[in-house]
Amino acid sequence: MTEAEFETLLREVGALKEGHFLLASGRHSGQYIEKFDLLRQPRMTEQACREFVRQVQDWGVEVVAGPTTGGILLAFEVARQLGVAAAYAERASDGSSAREFRRGTQFPPGAKVLVVDDILTTGGSVRETLAALEREDVQVLGIAVLVDRSGGRVTFDVPLLALTRMDIATWEPDDCPLCRAGVPLVKPGTTASGGGAPKPA
Repeated sequence: MTEAEFETLLREVGALKEGHFLLASGRHSGQYIEKFDLLRQPRMTEQACREFVRQVQDWGVEVVAGPTTGGILLAFEVARQLGVAAAYAERASDGSSAREFRRGTQFPPGAKVLVVDDILTTGGSVRETLAALEREDVQVLGIAVLVDRSGGRVTFDVPLLALTRMDIATWEPDDCPLCRAGVPLVKPGTTASGGGAPKPA
């Protein structure tokens, strides 16, 4: 699957959206990727994960790890296709922003781990997962994401694979051209816009 083919898949399932969006960072954007429009469809998710598997099948992966929430679904499916174990990095039980492997998760000593996640923007959830893995006796082989939308600004000490790379423009609210144009602002995942206007259909 080429990058163009994967972007076409995102558009076909409605995951790549056009509009005026309030991101979790507080910045605004004219495009947004709703990962769950893909992850709600098992066959499409299976197809995307098959491309991950194709690229890492000779790496000797023994465990696939992913952070909550979307990364868990991807970790499960990639591990299933590889025929290996999956592990899930959840928020720490102490309420901090750290992640940990809970529910009796154990790694074989020296296990070779692939980290998977959905959308790479700042790299926060991946770095938290890597930090949790540093507390284990494992070797991280690389990281795989559906979409790298960091514009190359996020890097790691291990290889980074992405099914597609998209440099999506974002703006501070005071500099947002969509605000100046009066386009209604939508906060993804809610039923109302950030400015109180109805969410566009």
